Amino acid sequence: MHTIAVVDDEKNIRSLISLALKEEGFAVEEYPNGEAAWTAFSRKMPDVIVLDIMMPKMNGLDLCRKVKAEVPAIPVIFLSSRDDEWDRVLGLETGADDYVCKPFSMMELTARIRAAVRRLDARPAGGKSVFDIEFGPLKMCAAELVCLWNDEPVRLSVTEHRILGSLAEAPGTVKSREQLMSAAFPEDSYVNERAADSHIKRIRKKIRETDPAAEIFEAVYGLGYRLGIEA
Repeated sequence: MHTIAVVDDEKNIRSLISLALKEEGFAVEEYPNGEAAWTAFSRKMPDVIVLDIMMPKMNGLDLCRKVKAEVPAIPVIFLSSRDDEWDRVLGLETGADDYVCKPFSMMELTARIRAAVRRLDARPAGGKSVFDIEFGPLKMCAAELVCLWNDEPVRLSVTEHRILGSLAEAPGTVKSREQLMSAAFPEDSYVNERAADSHIKRIRKKIRETDPAAEIFEAVYGLGYRLGIEA
């Protein structure tokens, strides 16, 4: 049984989400703030985290940074009443895999959680990494979510790994934002394609932390992105 952590300072929202997820067959943990959640996560991480942004003691952005620093592959879905585009971008750049605005559709939220769980279940565990992609300084193993740049590990989230893999499997091919987000969320029809820009920016930043001179993506005006490295 997969465990979903719901972190929100509004008890009614926690209870509503918890009830819906339990009916879907998930185990649910509830936390009223980021500090309480992080204390529990330090002992054992959940499978998926649904996370409010504005909370006392430790806000959602700070909690997301801590979680992703420890286990980048855990899907984090931000849940927030702040519907401004900048807030959505900031949330994604912090490392979140998805973003849902309040008031939200419970059907949509559970669909996104189910999609995140299916992506987790699709990853075989254990064994030595076999690289699906080896192109220039880049090596990627989809099954183990391993990414190397010049043989140095790059810690990507599930979404980031899928987007980079989509570009790397077809070097030189321009892919639209819609194509990239479809690759990242193949089971989910709710994803905003503009989120691709935030994910691309974050992937670029992570790779440049390993290699400051790395040129990884080329933006093609009006079309999308393509891999900008040479083999």
